[in-house]
Amino acid sequence: MGRSSKDKRDIYYRNAKEEGWRARSAYKLLQLDETFHFFEGVHNAVDLCAAPGSWSQVLSSKLEASQDGKIISVDLQSMAHIPGVMQLQGDITKETTANKVIELMDGKKAELVVCDGAPDVTGLHDMDEYIQAQLVLAALNITTHILKEGGTFVAKVFRGKDIDILCKQLELYFDKLCLAKPRSSRTSSLEAFVVCNGFHMPPNCRPSLFNPLLNPDSCLQWDSLTEEERVVLPYVSCGDLSGFDSDCSYPLNMQGHAPYQYREPVQPPINPPYEHAVKLKRANMLQQP
Repeated sequence: MGRSSKDKRDIYYRNAKEEGWRARSAYKLLQLDETFHFFEGVHNAVDLCAAPGSWSQVLSSKLEASQDGKIISVDLQSMAHIPGVMQLQGDITKETTANKVIELMDGKKAELVVCDGAPDVTGLHDMDEYIQAQLVLAALNITTHILKEGGTFVAKVFRGKDIDILCKQLELYFDKLCLAKPRSSRTSSLEAFVVCNGFHMPPNCRPSLFNPLLNPDSCLQWDSLTEEERVVLPYVSCGDLSGFDSDCSYPLNMQGHAPYQYREPVQPPINPPYEHAVKLKRANMLQQP
């Protein structure tokens, strides 16, 4: 008899196969709604990092009674079609993706945004928690563009030593935040889910998906950056091939000084690999008239 995997012995895994869910994670969203009832009154919903699509299936089944609502699933990779769900293949860090979501919803904003995305775990808990937190913040950033005032945001997080910092960041945008772990989430897993209600923009906060750190050219155009964007200081790595090396930032011939003259190093390297090339170069220079 073949050995059964742990997943095949999992009751939620077997139920998902029998009931047609694409992944056992569908039960996590269903059980969260049993406690928080965030599906009530929702017409437009967005599923970020949707693949393979189990949460989009749940949204489609729970919101099917709404005739004028839209369900949008967003992911970098394509998915098989889900009835009642419009799929958008795009990057959640791009403003074009946010604009396309609004366009698909006929200019309206969503009452609910969910995100079950997670990185490929490495086993290094500190690194996994940090990457997951950055993914949640990226989802929050696009959520500020597509979620209406008073809306709800649900996302997966990894519980760790810095979870309080992430929750405090989320509390800036929501009136109420709860950290929950549904029954279908394995006890051995660090995952939990934040359920954020009552979305609002903080005072003097302008949502933007522009990130100077992801666009090296924009970092040099200081005048084009807004006041909020200028607090992110551009960083230039010296010694790369872009020409921003520190030795290229000033002329060799300085005013008031003697012309630049090359000098051999005081202590040259022992048998440098370029020694043969240097000798050939000098020999060619001597042969020239």
